[in-house]
Amino acid sequence: MAITDWPLAERPREKLLEQGAAALSDAELLAIFLRTGIAGIDAVSLARQLLQQFGGLKPLLAASQSEFCQARGLGEAKYVQLQAVLELSRRFLQQQLQRETVFSEPELVRKYLSHLLSHEQREVFMVLYLDNQHRMICAEPLFQGTIDASPVYPRIVVQRALKHNAAAVILAHNHPSGVAEPSRADRAITERLTQAMALVDIRVLDHFVVGDAEVVSFAERGWL
Repeated sequence: MAITDWPLAERPREKLLEQGAAALSDAELLAIFLRTGIAGIDAVSLARQLLQQFGGLKPLLAASQSEFCQARGLGEAKYVQLQAVLELSRRFLQQQLQRETVFSEPELVRKYLSHLLSHEQREVFMVLYLDNQHRMICAEPLFQGTIDASPVYPRIVVQRALKHNAAAVILAHNHPSGVAEPSRADRAITERLTQAMALVDIRVLDHFVVGDAEVVSFAERGWL
């Protein structure tokens, strides 16, 4: 049965318009992105098959061009569209942060960092540089590492913060394992960076660790 033959309340597009995007499942949202199915398979069923094939939404969104395009029902045009959608989301959140006082909007920061880092397959350490009103000047990935570690050099972080004329910074990195719980090494490097930044009168406001379903804040844990 084609989606157009479904009851109106069950059709993804109509459901989104009536209840909002948050009411839709991953498969329903993906079906709207796909727009059409393939011979004998409607868009929602195809979306479910793709999510099962890739192992969920995160691996699908993080798939390389070759992996993505080889999947049934996908291709280069869909890959380009997906990358454009992801980048639009990142830029939208970044522009919001540049207008807002970042430190008073921790949930907005979480969303932004999750968009940037949660799909990375290797550990990435980045810094958000803030002005004296705690609005974001820019965000910069500084170090990339192996699947479970990224070398971080305080001297370089200090140099980049001074270059951007930052009054404060927010640190962030992802855990490709998906578990956001900070390690002892995470706490140790945060302490070193906080001390190094203090020497040039730049505050470290927070350090976020990004996992699959959680973003942990050092400040909320009382570690800063």
